[in-house]
Amino acid sequence: MAQHTQHTQHTVIDSPYDLLTLVATDGVLSGLYMTGQRHRPAEETFGVRDERPFGAVTEQLDAYFRGELTRFDVPLALHGTPFQRSVWDQLRAIPYGETRTYGELAEALGSPGASRAVGLANGKNPIGVIVPCHRVVGANGSLTGYGGGLPRKQRLLDLERGTALF
Repeated sequence: MAQHTQHTQHTVIDSPYDLLTLVATDGVLSGLYMTGQRHRPAEETFGVRDERPFGAVTEQLDAYFRGELTRFDVPLALHGTPFQRSVWDQLRAIPYGETRTYGELAEALGSPGASRAVGLANGKNPIGVIVPCHRVVGANGSLTGYGGGLPRKQRLLDLERGTALF
């Protein structure tokens, strides 16, 4: 039986939040990374540069950054542990313009004591913006731990609240 090898491609697009690197595995979005992002994989894992698999993704991101799109519907290939994927599913359930605390996410997962584990999984989210880890805040509503940097997190939240200044 032949073993399937994954085919990885990437492109880099401009955005109001600096350059974004989009990665696809077998034609499905598997990464969206900001410049200087914490937990960003090594460039050599991104595969060849090719814009073809990213048409719908870039269209939706452009509409999102213009404030015209509130929910992404592009297919995603989220690679992580079962717990990480459950956290990332919870992130996708947070409505546009709203935030949740790490504790609220842990409770929604049925593990009220798992705030720290939720935070670690949140930080390893491979598809920023589309899987909205920026919508998670500290227990007192403060901005905490964002791999893309707190200024970007604030700007994304401002965009979603309709208060962004460009």
